[in-house]
Order: sequence, then structure tokens, then C-alpha cells
Amino acid sequence: MVGWSWVILAGEWIGTAGALGSVLAFLVGGVLISLIGLIYSELVAAIPEAGGEHAYTHRAFGPAVSFICTWAIIFGYVSVVAFEAVALPTVVDYLVPGFRHGYLWQVAGRDIYASWAACGMAAAVIMVVLNVVGIRFAAFLQTLATVIIVGGGLLLISGAALNGSRGGLGPLFGGGESGFFKVLTMVPFMFVGFDVIPQAAEEIDLPFRDIGVVLILAVIMAVVFYVTVITGVSLGLSADVLAGSSLPTADAAASLWRGHWAATLLVLAGLAGILTSWNAFLIGGSRAVYAMARSGMLPAFLGKLSARYDTPANAILLIGALSLAAPLFGRQALIWFVNAGSLGIVVAYALVALAFLRLRRLEPELHRPFYLRGGPLLAWSAFIFAAALAMLYLPGSPSALVWPWEWCPILLWALLGLVLFRCSGID
Repeated sequence: MVGWSWVILAGEWIGTAGALGSVLAFLVGGVLISLIGLIYSELVAAIPEAGGEHAYTHRAFGPAVSFICTWAIIFGYVSVVAFEAVALPTVVDYLVPGFRHGYLWQVAGRDIYASWAACGMAAAVIMVVLNVVGIRFAAFLQTLATVIIVGGGLLLISGAALNGSRGGLGPLFGGGESGFFKVLTMVPFMFVGFDVIPQAAEEIDLPFRDIGVVLILAVIMAVVFYVTVITGVSLGLSADVLAGSSLPTADAAASLWRGHWAATLLVLAGLAGILTSWNAFLIGGSRAVYAMARSGMLPAFLGKLSARYDTPANAILLIGALSLAAPLFGRQALIWFVNAGSLGIVVAYALVALAFLRLRRLEPELHRPFYLRGGPLLAWSAFIFAAALAMLYLPGSPSALVWPWEWCPILLWALLGLVLFRCSGID
């Protein structure tokens, strides 16, 4: 849930909505994600099957709705994997002077260099190989990198607590209502990740009820982390410095601790965040693809396990291949992936909330190790919240998606999904 975005986008959030506006956007978005997290907690404990959303919606509504929901969440996962393939060369560019060599072309007015793109593409290949080898090694990598992220976050937060200047907060609100909504529409992308737990539920060695508890704790901890990071950056940089910074979170750490060493450490922590998100969404996306193929909604070869490593290698290769082209679009693609992927994530969450309601009605006797009290009220609240948030991405909204960079990937993904579903022969 906490990858590289807190390092590279905190300045974007504060510049768009102000310090307090950004915090409020994350708190409001955190309420939605918490509601969805509670719903997932009951469902994953009751139906611990690979594929998560796919299993819940298929059981509640059948194949058509299940395909839409799972295809939407996979789009969100692919967007995260693509985001990280762009984020990694951004880190290297910050750490290594003169890193850009071999001019290729321009995208949206920004120059793209061969060395920059090759870095992200090579890392994509390495991450695919690591995940094909097996989930145990991937889990070890995840744990190690998470410890490093926490250390980086504590570096920034402790610096703000000890050396932060209240004058550095700048305007508490920026961009008015429009700025608040623009940050709010990014929030689902920032919190997506807890839903990777249900994707790999069959491979998790925990009692079913404990899986639900871990899931909701992850959501709460992520809310706290993002809010404190925004506060730390706001206290570390003035509005003028923030506007001119290429990596505000790192520059805030340097300012708070009076040394560039703090910026370097924080960027290295961000690098660990890239690895955790990249790894997690290769796991989650490949398991969702595997589940769809296993139920006949995607070509059968995507549902085969590696004979040597017992992992869904073909599904992992598919997700990895889709991310290979991402670095060719340059750093500006980070925002495109965030916004476009967020819409797919919100659509999936809304359908999971409806599946929860339907399963409560159709299968009241289903064993639910994690039983959510007041479940129907919470599920309806989550659905209405998600549907309202989805409206913010549409034309006419102050935070509407940008044509063509953000709409084209969504439309192409929807078209591909329609073709695959029609070819599957499922009624």
C-alpha cells in the first residue's frame, strides 16, 4: 500500500490542495477504504480463494459481473506495476547525476532518454523473474523492504517533530474545491494494496479470521502513514521551495535534518517502496488473472502453474510484459497511471460492496470467521461512497480524467476485456 508515491507525489498533493486540504482528502478517502477493508475482511475469511474479488462477485452475481469487477481491479494493479517501472528510473535519476543519455523522443512535451527507459524496463524483467521463482522469496523481499520504508518514514516524521517550522506549512488549502477533489481522486490508487491479501489467500499461512484482522490493520496504518508524511513535508519546505522541487519529500528531509544525507536515505527508502508495491501487485495481478483463466474467462494457458516453482508463471509474465512499455512514456506518466488506475479500483470496490450485500442475503448460513456487525449498513455506505467517487473521474467534473493520456488506457483495456469475454463463450 505504501510504495514510491509518498516520496514523489506528496509535493503534488500539497501543491494541488494545500497541506490541510491534502490531509482532509486522505482522511475522507481513508474512510471509504476503511469501509471497503472491513467488507473484504469478512469476505476473505469466509471465502479464502485465490482471486479475491473474482471469487466473491462470481459467487454473488455470476460470470459477467465477476469479469467486470476482476478486470477492473487488474487494470488498477497493472497501473501500479507500470507506475513503479517509471518510478525506479526517477529514483536513479535523482541519485546519479548525468544519468540521462540517448535522446529518444518527446511525450507530452517531455524528453525521453534511452538510459532512463532501459533502467525501468530492465527492472521489470528482474521483478518478473523473482516472482516466477516463488512467493516465499517474494515475501522475504517484501518484509525486508517494508522495514526500510518504515525507517524512511520515521526519518521524515521525526525530523518534522524536532525541527519542523510552522511557517513552512504555507497555505492550508490550495486550489479550493477543485484541488481537494483532485487529490481525493488519487487516494484509491494510494491505498490499493490491502486487496492483494485476498488475491493470494490460498497461499497465506494464517487462520482465516486473522487474515481479516491483518487486512483492516493495514488500511489504518496506511492512513496514518500518508497523513504524517504530508504533514512532515509541509513543515519541512516553504511554499516557494516546494513549488520548485523535483522531489519534495526528499528535499524536505534534507531541510529538516540540515543535510543531504537525509534526502539520500529517504530516497533509498522510497526505492524499497517501489520494490514492495511492484512485488505485491505482480502477486495480486497474476493471481487474479490466474483465477479468471481457471474459471474459463481468460485463455487457459494463463491458468497454468509452473511445474518447477508452482507459481502462475504465465500470468506473471503477462502482467510484467504490460509494464515494459511504461518507461517509454517518461516521468509524466506517473500521474496518468495514478488517475486512470484509480477509476478501475473504485469500480471494483463498488461491485465488491454489492457482492457482500448479495451474499449476506443469499447465503446467511455461510461460515464467516470474521463477522462484520452492521455489515449491510457499512456495505451500502461503501457502495454509495465509491459510486460518488467514480463520478469525479467523468467529464464535467473538476477532477475529470485527461484526454487522451488517461482515457485511452481505460478504453483500450475495456475493449480488450470485452473481446476476451466474448471469446470465452461464457453466458
